[in-house]
Amino acid sequence: MKADTLEPRPTIKQLPRNVWAVGFTSFFMDISSEMVINILPLFLSNVLGVKTSIIGLIDGVAEATASILKLFSGWLSDKMGARKWLAVIGYGLSAISKPFFYIANSWGLVAGVRWADRVGKGIRTAPRDALVADSVDGKTRGLAFGFHRAMDTAGALLGIVIAALVVWFAQKNSLDLNRHTFQVIVLISILPAILAVISLIAGTQDIKAKGQRAAPKFSLKSMGKPFIIFLVIVGLFTLGNSSDSFLVLRAQNLGTTTVGILVMLAAFNLIYTLVSTPAGSLSDRVGRRKVIIGGWLVYALIYFGFAAAQHSWQVWVLYAAYGIYYGLAYGSANAMVADLVPEELRGTAYGTYNGIIGLLAFPSSFIAGVLWQGLGAWQGFGPSAPFLFGGALALAAALLMIFWMPKVQRQG
Repeated sequence: MKADTLEPRPTIKQLPRNVWAVGFTSFFMDISSEMVINILPLFLSNVLGVKTSIIGLIDGVAEATASILKLFSGWLSDKMGARKWLAVIGYGLSAISKPFFYIANSWGLVAGVRWADRVGKGIRTAPRDALVADSVDGKTRGLAFGFHRAMDTAGALLGIVIAALVVWFAQKNSLDLNRHTFQVIVLISILPAILAVISLIAGTQDIKAKGQRAAPKFSLKSMGKPFIIFLVIVGLFTLGNSSDSFLVLRAQNLGTTTVGILVMLAAFNLIYTLVSTPAGSLSDRVGRRKVIIGGWLVYALIYFGFAAAQHSWQVWVLYAAYGIYYGLAYGSANAMVADLVPEELRGTAYGTYNGIIGLLAFPSSFIAGVLWQGLGAWQGFGPSAPFLFGGALALAAALLMIFWMPKVQRQG
């Protein structure tokens, strides 16, 4: 027996203060965001009468807007050797933008507020992830990112439960969401957004760089061939990974009430929370690639299930199982980024990784909306089409990860 097999597995109690503080920041911000964002497609569709192609356009452009800033903020955090205050600025901007949803009375105004919120996400995401990676070593990186995703998702779960209670008391089992209910939820979302910013300011500190760092360059070549291959594969998967707004609209399409949708989302987030930390720890032991492949295969099965679903109870089961995909793949992929690149390029790498995902979110969501309801005079292929497309690309990405992605030794 090898000596290292006798070492006890790290636990979340051993994670440093930075990881805990970032976790609580994500917890509070997701309480705020998930209360609003998950019902936003219902507000657009039920109250403002917006078509799915426009909903996909809003989500896609929002993510694309964030993507450019993710690239820049990650590079800037490497150049400065500091992550914290960029992340604070990003979370602060998202917190400030939330109240403006209250007065939104057109899809253009909703889009503007949504985009401002995503600018905040674009500024904070890469520096925050790099701060987490800087705070741990390779042996606990998966655990740290898994824990972060669990805290993030626990906040989402609580936010959705609060939103569901508001909807229940305001309009019971009504199929459609109304404006007043949406506005009440927006008002409640402001407090946890403020707490998120306070948690980050009070609880984190930058990790000093080891040695002198040269100013990083936007060069994929400098980050190595394995990272480039990883980006290509993730990019293919993301092209079929349209906004979760379409899952919500599919649930309503099959007769699920607004309260039912929110309870369904709560079940999804509960499973996501329970799976994330063990999955991250598992990726530390068996390798990120295996865990990511498993997550993508689960995703493909679930999307094919959404395409074939005929009853609302089937959507419930599928959406709950969707949490397994997120728990397996999301944190493990974030940890893999740090495995593949040198320490001094982590911010730039996270910016590039998140930027690619965000940029492809625009065509993926727009394609999904067009496949569903068409464009112009064309009526599209119907509600199953975007899920068949997404499931097929997930299978292709999993196969590429198996046969093309090289095995590499973890960085730092």
